[in-house]
Amino acid sequence: MSTGPTRRSLLLAGAIGAGSTISSSSGILAQTSDHTDDNGPALSPDIVAAAEKMLPISYSDAEREQLLHGFEAQLQAIGQLREQRLKNELAPAQVFDPRLPDKKFTQQKDVVTISSPTRKTPPDNDSEIAYASLGELGHWMRNYGLSSEKLTGIYLSRIQKYAHKLESFITVTNDLAMEQAKQADRDMANGNDHGPLHGMPYGLKDLFDTKGIKTTWGAAPYKNRIGTIDAHIVQRLKESGAVLLGKTTCGAIAYGDIWFGGKTRNPWNIEEGSSGSSAGSAASTAAALCSFSIGTETLGSIVSPSNRCGTTGLRPTFGRVSRAGGMALCWSLDKVGPICRSAEDTALVLAAINGMDVNDPGSLDMGFSYDPDIDFRQLTIGYNPKWFEGNGTKSLDRKVLQMLLDMGVSSKEVSLPDLPYGALFLSLIAESAAAFEELTLSNRDDLMVWQEDNAWPNSWRKIRFLSAIDYVQLDRLRRKIMMEMNALFENVDALITPNFAANLLTITNFTGHPCLTFRAGFYDSPTRGNGKIDQTAKKIRVPHNISLIGNLFEEGNICALGRALESKLGVAGQTPPAFS
Repeated sequence: MSTGPTRRSLLLAGAIGAGSTISSSSGILAQTSDHTDDNGPALSPDIVAAAEKMLPISYSDAEREQLLHGFEAQLQAIGQLREQRLKNELAPAQVFDPRLPDKKFTQQKDVVTISSPTRKTPPDNDSEIAYASLGELGHWMRNYGLSSEKLTGIYLSRIQKYAHKLESFITVTNDLAMEQAKQADRDMANGNDHGPLHGMPYGLKDLFDTKGIKTTWGAAPYKNRIGTIDAHIVQRLKESGAVLLGKTTCGAIAYGDIWFGGKTRNPWNIEEGSSGSSAGSAASTAAALCSFSIGTETLGSIVSPSNRCGTTGLRPTFGRVSRAGGMALCWSLDKVGPICRSAEDTALVLAAINGMDVNDPGSLDMGFSYDPDIDFRQLTIGYNPKWFEGNGTKSLDRKVLQMLLDMGVSSKEVSLPDLPYGALFLSLIAESAAAFEELTLSNRDDLMVWQEDNAWPNSWRKIRFLSAIDYVQLDRLRRKIMMEMNALFENVDALITPNFAANLLTITNFTGHPCLTFRAGFYDSPTRGNGKIDQTAKKIRVPHNISLIGNLFEEGNICALGRALESKLGVAGQTPPAFS
């Protein structure tokens, strides 16, 4: 039996709190190449040679021998680090800022203009009320006696009727919702109008803490977790007079549409998932189980379920909306935004949740302005014809592009350099693996429902073989891409693009640019899943979205453009037949 520590024994010692008891003796590991202990073989030049293939890199025999001299000290430090049991909410010292040092942005004035409502008087049908826009609902509350209590009751009834079919709510806060609704009505009666979201019932993605209410992160290891505070966004929405209906489902630890209790469904075809990870928020909004919802996006989690469910989703500029009190997946990428049924609604919600918060290290101080009647002729829209080439849904995308050009905007063809954009995904996995290292080290990742190759458990195990040097190089690549996007936006005000074209979803998440995705139309599709689509299967009519990408902090422009296009397209008001 070896008397020297092995790699595994050193790391496990730290993980169980005994790292400080292990001695450090230079050269021990290099002398134990033919010995094993209860934890497996000791480190040796042969093991180093095998490990090189995982990186990949190549050392000489002499270099392998030398690097093992004193290597136990490095493992000792890692073991001591793991003793700290760093909490999920503790952000790294290095904080991402989407603004390049030489780029200045004009402070906005926090002015939001609401369009005149399409329907002046409320319909008699509760279902039609449920599908109404925030602007219409607010108009009816202030002028035609619609109460928040009645509206909240409508949505709670729809949740009771439909949520189980969609598997879209984890927790429903019936009593709290009715209490907040009654308070909103009292405030309105007393002249205390809190703004466009006053009395509006919403669904909250179950990544945000709510005091005394379960916040499960959609994952089996945390399904009984109860928050001790209200997240910053919950506080802001409460101050705006909004009413919390409950916690919507999310893919386990913000990935996909599979959560510990099932798979969230698309209201247009309940045989398929709603995509993720803001799965429950998109499905519930599409089926009018709430007036709006809150989602998050790290790499597509607002855009993708909005595309699947036909909702209008706004991913704001990185740093606009505080993440304090929410689960951290990737500190340099996580963003919080609204999922609604119209572009203007997303602007109204963003106005309420936008703002600086000292409790989020990535929070930025920037006001938000929105005017639906901006002069579109003053805007230049960038696009690349290649993004729109092809059949199927590309015909819908081309239709929206032509509509936009017909509105009188200036246009400019753009392109981006050929760079390994997909490699950036490794840094997302690395950050998330750090945020949830506890699951990997304790083997509690085995509790998670989704265990396929691309699921978190396997991805986190695999990414541990990414070197720190490669991680830094990824960050340098990210800076290069930020510079390229900055140069592109020197010549255009916004981009129009199919949702998943040309790596733009990845690029703009990593650069922090805002994105509005909205319904372009409908097409017939076989049921979609995680695998290959069977094109011979029965086809069902489902929605398809397109995206507008704005310059940093210019959500107002893309929301106004989106609203105008929604009006011309005339498809935003269509509802899922099974949930009318």
